[in-house]
Amino acid sequence: MKNKIIAGNWKMNKNRAETESFFAELLPLVADTRNTVILCVPFTDLCKAVKSAQGTNIHIGAQNCHWKESGAFTGEIAPSMLVETGVEYVIVGHSERRTYFGETDATVLARTKAALNAGLKPIVCIGETLQERQSGKTEEVLKRQVTEGFADISAEELGRTVVAYEPVWAIGTGVTATDEQANDAIKYVRSVFAEKYGKAVADKLFILYGGSMNDGNAANLLAMSDVDGGLIGGASLVPQKFAAIVHSHR
Repeated sequence: MKNKIIAGNWKMNKNRAETESFFAELLPLVADTRNTVILCVPFTDLCKAVKSAQGTNIHIGAQNCHWKESGAFTGEIAPSMLVETGVEYVIVGHSERRTYFGETDATVLARTKAALNAGLKPIVCIGETLQERQSGKTEEVLKRQVTEGFADISAEELGRTVVAYEPVWAIGTGVTATDEQANDAIKYVRSVFAEKYGKAVADKLFILYGGSMNDGNAANLLAMSDVDGGLIGGASLVPQKFAAIVHSHR
């Protein structure tokens, strides 16, 4: 059985002082876990987070990166800039980026390739909207996002990638996909990867669930056969709650 990946996404929260305080409280709470713990923090907190996590079992990630190494892209961050800070992971294609900032499967692919080429491990997000689910298009949308969003990703590159299934209707809404809905969707996503890369590669791929996972529902979700971990939003901002999720699967 795989150990789980528990990744926190702070979104646009916490300053540097709050980051230092958070890590001081969290570190002893998760020091004995066998699961992989990742925290993806705002750009301005990255250096403080990397320093706070140094020598511990916590890995640090950013929340986005650009597909170019330099150029006239005001407000963007190159993958090499993240590497320079000591970051290991980066979230790519989060639904909020797709919804508010015009991300497409093509730009997600470009960012993923750039992250991989820089030596980062991308956490690539996919998922359907409420309208798409209600219209019976969940599998159609997921297949398109995998087919187009991973179009020229090699099997070796996929091995350095994490996927997060996050139904858009369950993100920050307090509504969570049922354990079965989450597992069925992830199982389908894995089958699409299996068609492209083979079953052995797909089985090794970590596919997380993201969408209002918290300390109250994490144990049941993480017990599902195809759920390899969680991408945690609001609950990752509170050390005790995040630690409870980390320890909900042993």
